[in-house]
Amino acid sequence: MPDSRAIGFIYPDHAAEDDYPLAERMLGDGTRLAVEHIYGTDLHAVEELLDLGSPERLTQGAQLLSRHQPSAVVWACTSGSFVYGWEGAREQVASLSEAAGGLPASSTSFAFVHAARALGLRRVAVAASYPDDVAKLFVEFLAAGGIDVVGMSSADIDTAAEVGRLSPEEVVELVAERNRGDADALLVPDTAMRTVALVEAMEQRLGKPVLTANQVTVWEGLRLTGAVRDVAGLGALFNGKVA
Repeated sequence: MPDSRAIGFIYPDHAAEDDYPLAERMLGDGTRLAVEHIYGTDLHAVEELLDLGSPERLTQGAQLLSRHQPSAVVWACTSGSFVYGWEGAREQVASLSEAAGGLPASSTSFAFVHAARALGLRRVAVAASYPDDVAKLFVEFLAAGGIDVVGMSSADIDTAAEVGRLSPEEVVELVAERNRGDADALLVPDTAMRTVALVEAMEQRLGKPVLTANQVTVWEGLRLTGAVRDVAGLGALFNGKVA
C-alpha cells in the first residue's frame, strides 16, 4: 500500500544526493523523500547517458524504491532524461510508472518544464555544467516544452563526480556568471550539483527565480502527489511568486 507521505527518487551514482534529506528537513511536515541509487558511468556523454536512463536501470531503481512504499517516483537525473528527446523522455517516464506498479512518475527534465510553466516563465537562460553538446540537448528539450531559451552557457565539466566536488562558492559563481539580463529566470540542470541550500542566495544575488535540478525534482514529486505548498528557503518556486 503506497504511503501518501513518501515520494521515491531514483538517483544516479553519488554526488549531491544529500540535497534530498536537506529538502526533507526544510519541508518539515513529515514528508519522506526516499532515495535509491542506480549505477553506471557518470560521464556527461550521450551514449553513456542513454545507457544510464535505460528501462533496465530505471526498473531496477523502481524495485529498490518499493520497500519505501512511495506514492510517486521521480527519475532524479536531468541529462539521463532529456538526452532521449521529448517523446523518448515521455516513453521513459511511462516505462518507469509501469515498473513502479502504475504509480505517478516523472523526471527532472519534465520537472524543469512544469516548474517554469508554474511560475509563468517564458524566456530563460541555462547555466549548464555539462559539455556543450549535451547542454544543447537540454535547450532543445525545453523548446519542445514551449520554453524559450535566450541564452545557454556550459561549464564543460565531464563527469558528475567533478560537479559534486564544487564548493558552494564555486556553484554560486558558476551560476551568477551565466546570468542573462533578458531572461526571466536562470535554470541550472544538474542533479550532481548541490544547490538546495543555495537557491535563495542565488535568487537574491540575481534578482530573479533560479530553478535548480534537485530543487525542481523535489517540487515535481510533491506536484505528482498533490502536496505542493509554500516552503521557506527553497526559492520562488516554493513560494509561488517571482523573486
